[in-house]
Amino acid sequence: MSGPIASVGAMSEEAELLRESMPAAEPVRRHLALSASRASDYKACPLLYRFRAVDKLPEPPSLEAARGTLVHAVLEELFGLPAVQRTEDAAVAMVLPTWERLSEEIPEWRSMLESDQADTWLESARDRVRTYFDLEDPTRFSAESRELLLEVEIGDGVPLRGYLDRVDVAPNGALRIVDYKTGRAPGELFEQSALFQMKFYALLVLRTRGVVPHQLKLLYLGDSRWLTYVPSEEELLSFERTLTPLWSAMLLARRTGDFRPRPGKMCSWCAHHALCPEFGGTPPPYPFPDAAEAPDLTTEAIVEPNAGAAAPPDRLAGVR
Repeated sequence: MSGPIASVGAMSEEAELLRESMPAAEPVRRHLALSASRASDYKACPLLYRFRAVDKLPEPPSLEAARGTLVHAVLEELFGLPAVQRTEDAAVAMVLPTWERLSEEIPEWRSMLESDQADTWLESARDRVRTYFDLEDPTRFSAESRELLLEVEIGDGVPLRGYLDRVDVAPNGALRIVDYKTGRAPGELFEQSALFQMKFYALLVLRTRGVVPHQLKLLYLGDSRWLTYVPSEEELLSFERTLTPLWSAMLLARRTGDFRPRPGKMCSWCAHHALCPEFGGTPPPYPFPDAAEAPDLTTEAIVEPNAGAAAPPDRLAGVR
């Protein structure tokens, strides 16, 4: 198969929500920053951003998101092994113990699964792991970084933050960013979300390492497809300029509490219909009705579980 394919984006958002919901000793405060998922939330619907990032409303746990987190954890652990041990059998064997460890940390996972569902669901996770080996041979290279947290301030003081699933560096110094998607490659509805995410990650690397990544690659483990993007410095600098007005709009909304719903096709996946005016609901009172009395809105309380314009079509290469 050829031609562009797109990224759901929603899996990354659900995985991030799961990351934030994992237990820690106590909440901590960190500087507010722009992430690809939160930026996508705000661009899609400012009210959704408020519910997730300001009100921090819980969302129903999802078996799909849990499977994504499980498979990500297995692949992260796989690249911690010596190259010769990174076999399909070894990776598949990691699924059950990784599930047991994660479900101890996130008890809600077990409550999502009926007893007669567990074997089938775990096998679906193993299938994603097996599919990974159809797309890459991990015995032939080593990852420089896994689950890499990057933070940087750009332009007019816009702070960026993002987790990269994997960073590979070739012998000639060429750098590749790889992101795992455990769902199927979706349709055109999410193409702009995929481009935004890849440009965001590429910009993080450019501003933290001073180099343009040679390639960004999304691996779709639900149907054995992939998407590659080859950025240019000019594209990334143009994309960077779009983040300043976006960040300014988000900060203004946080100060004023003015987060308006933006109805669209994504509404069918939203978990907050009961609180959305577009569906006859009423949002909860804004936590900071008086900006003068609000806490520092440039920071946010979080739980730490552990310490723009589209590219031209020919820059996206969908394969298989």
